[in-house]
Amino acid sequence: MKILESGKLESEQGKERRKLSWKDIPGPLQGDGQDVVSILQLVQNLMHGDDDQQGQRMQYVGEQGHMALLGHSLAAYISVLERERLRKLTTRILSDTTLWLCRLFRYENGSAYYHEDDREGLVKVCRLVINTHYEDYATEGFTMLSSKHPVIYQSAACRPGLGQHLCSQLALPLSCLCIVPCNTMFGSLHQMDVALLDKLIRDDRESGKVPLLLIANAGTPGAGHTDKLSRLKELCVQYNMWLHVEGVNLATLALGQVSSAVTAATKCDSMTLTPGPWLGLPAVPAVTLYRHEDPALSLAAGLTSSQPVEKLRALPLWLSLQYLGHDGILQRIKHASQLVSTLPTSFWMPTLMHCVEDELNSPVVVFRFSQDSARKFSFLGCLGEQLAQQVPLSGVDVVELEDEGTCVRFSPLMTAAALGTQENDVAALVEKLGEMIPVLSCTLRYRQDFKDEVLQQASLSYIEDLSWPGLGGVRYEPRATDLDEDKRQHSVEKINNDLLKKLMELDTDLYFSGGPEFCEEKNCIFIGMATEDLDVAELVETIVSIGREIEESGKLFENMTEVVRRGIQEAELQLQKANEEKLMEEGVLRQIPLVGPVLNWFSPVQASVKGRTFNLAEGIDVLKGIKCHKVAHSTTCCFGQKLFRRHGAGSDSVSDTSSVSQLEESFRETAHVQANNADEAEVPEERHVHIVEETALSDQRVPEGQETESVDTLR
Repeated sequence: MKILESGKLESEQGKERRKLSWKDIPGPLQGDGQDVVSILQLVQNLMHGDDDQQGQRMQYVGEQGHMALLGHSLAAYISVLERERLRKLTTRILSDTTLWLCRLFRYENGSAYYHEDDREGLVKVCRLVINTHYEDYATEGFTMLSSKHPVIYQSAACRPGLGQHLCSQLALPLSCLCIVPCNTMFGSLHQMDVALLDKLIRDDRESGKVPLLLIANAGTPGAGHTDKLSRLKELCVQYNMWLHVEGVNLATLALGQVSSAVTAATKCDSMTLTPGPWLGLPAVPAVTLYRHEDPALSLAAGLTSSQPVEKLRALPLWLSLQYLGHDGILQRIKHASQLVSTLPTSFWMPTLMHCVEDELNSPVVVFRFSQDSARKFSFLGCLGEQLAQQVPLSGVDVVELEDEGTCVRFSPLMTAAALGTQENDVAALVEKLGEMIPVLSCTLRYRQDFKDEVLQQASLSYIEDLSWPGLGGVRYEPRATDLDEDKRQHSVEKINNDLLKKLMELDTDLYFSGGPEFCEEKNCIFIGMATEDLDVAELVETIVSIGREIEESGKLFENMTEVVRRGIQEAELQLQKANEEKLMEEGVLRQIPLVGPVLNWFSPVQASVKGRTFNLAEGIDVLKGIKCHKVAHSTTCCFGQKLFRRHGAGSDSVSDTSSVSQLEESFRETAHVQANNADEAEVPEERHVHIVEETALSDQRVPEGQETESVDTLR
């Protein structure tokens, strides 16, 4: 977009005007129109806005990506050709692309349907199967389905919402969709239960239903497992059903050595391929390969079209496949498949579990932390996201599996071509995991200990938040019971805010926060991840001691405020009484504005110096030992040792500390954490009751005539 048609660039004055006046509000269509340069400049402004950092505007697109993008522009220009020339060109493009794909992925005598939505091919295939089973469906419509309901079978491991989308597009009730559970006793937990499927089909046939289509996986969306396709094909032949296969493992059909489980997919009736992610090609369509002998039914189902323009969907893929060539395509798929094998065997340490242990050659690796206690904590997803952000070229992401819980998935076939993942990126991924696992293990182990220690303290409440990546949360509860709900809530908020500030100032590797942004609990303090040498008991004791110190200081401040308020009120009463006595002694004439000064000049009044005092120490108990906690704590810690560490920690704890520091620092930068706002004013930690001796209010004499000014000053 930087290269405009006339070569003109936007002036600096125009940039400044756009920066100052640009608004995302649609304006009226101009009557006289605009030139091409202005329109292209407008598109550029909409794309980039006020961002002046060129490197962050658009992701890197290689030459093969430019070929795919060029195909969309060429398709628009080709569409204006003369009709006969357009027909010949589109037929050539479509036939070439279909032939190349069928040979690449070992799908003999197949036809191809190109579509933008990767689910659209399955919709067309299902419509084809309906037209095949119900001969009068084209004329009678849904009435043909009312007597014999069609049934579509789908694995429980399929991507969510696929069956619902299929029924919605075909105007079928959800009762036509049958979810087949995965294995529970034998085989993989992510593979379709073939024996149960056979029973379901027989039951449906006996009840008068028509088994129509079976959707199987060659690489489930979650764990990358492949169903027993050969056995499923036998069932489909037995019951005259259509078998459709999809999944990331279909990409390996292009390689020289393919597992027998994936090779069975070449015998299916249709399959959906997504060459865009596999080859790193942006904006190329998905492809559904299918076999059917009746072209009329394929046309009725929408798998073929008589419109030449629709055949141009294959043009971006046609250009890209020629640019890459056969060897280039195989090299990209082979490189992505080999990245999994570069994971060292030491990577599967006891603290991890390989979730695809029954498919050693799978190009998808899904793993989770093996501790049983980790399954109930959803914060493992946050750590997986941190892993993806720290090693972005690895392409890892977080998935939720029904049996394993939160897992981290490494699927290079879907990401390596676009990201340019190399072996050193996989090594960086393993290294980062090696730093995270010990910290996570310690955190999970100490989490229950922390909860037990908190529950033993009467002044602390434990906050359970499974999404928090750390030890947990606490709330300090003040001991005062004579406060109403509003005052107590304000006191809890004030104490916990001050407590959070005090804890954040301590010399420790622990991370203290106000909690996640959308946490239901308020006025809490959350503690981050822990290391091996953490002293949980000392941590909880410190929280209690500092909280009690803040509470006592708050009481001292409140009592002193009350003393000052009562002293001022008493002084006001005394001054008011003195003014009344003065009025009675001097008489009314001296209070008249013109008469009073003259009378005072002839007969001055002998004024007596009067003053008022009050003692700030009255009613205040001296708080001794406020700093006992800090003094005692400073004596228990060794020189140069951070807080909350057990004595005698070896050198291993130093490396753990560095790991948790890096992990906590990354979490602080990326997680949406909002700490509650703390009050700016801080209460002094030690108050000696010598204020009266040091202030002039205790013994200062106030001359007559200035009493009112003194009261205003006190106010």
